[in-house]
Amino acid sequence: GIDILVNNASAIWLRGALDTPIKRFDLMQQVNARGSFLCAQACLPHLLQAPNPHILTLAPPPSLDPKWWGPHTGYTLAKMGMSFVTLGLAAEFGPQGVAVNALWPRTIIATDAINMIPGVDVAGCRRPEIMADAAHAVLVREAAGFSGRFLIDDEVLAQAGVADLSGYAVDPSQPLLPDLFLD
Repeated sequence: GIDILVNNASAIWLRGALDTPIKRFDLMQQVNARGSFLCAQACLPHLLQAPNPHILTLAPPPSLDPKWWGPHTGYTLAKMGMSFVTLGLAAEFGPQGVAVNALWPRTIIATDAINMIPGVDVAGCRRPEIMADAAHAVLVREAAGFSGRFLIDDEVLAQAGVADLSGYAVDPSQPLLPDLFLD
């Protein structure tokens, strides 16, 4: 059976509307929101039979703030699509005991995706392990009654008793760079 689905796949293109080729736009919509929905749809029959089923999507808290939409409408639409898939599936399957939640990093994470963000110095990023540890903390929770939440990595770890996050920094001497979609 399947006990857990983690929707981590994502396509990124941080450009304005006139600088976004339609192929890039389509790729982001297909991978991000559509991909999350399709994976959930395929896994849900199994998750509904699992003892502690979770769907965890790497998506930001929903936002209609124009400051996130104006600079890169296509990407924001794709990521918010993932957030709204999370909301919808949580409403539909949370009452049946499936935990459907989203997790988002407070700071930029040092992955290959940062190559798509102009001017990012990896020294101001956190290592991917922070997201892995936060995801683990979410996925070991009792699924029943824990659904429809938009969680932030450092808050999840603080609730799990992790007080010192400095070990996650690529360079602890540098200020951390905030990720998109958080105020």
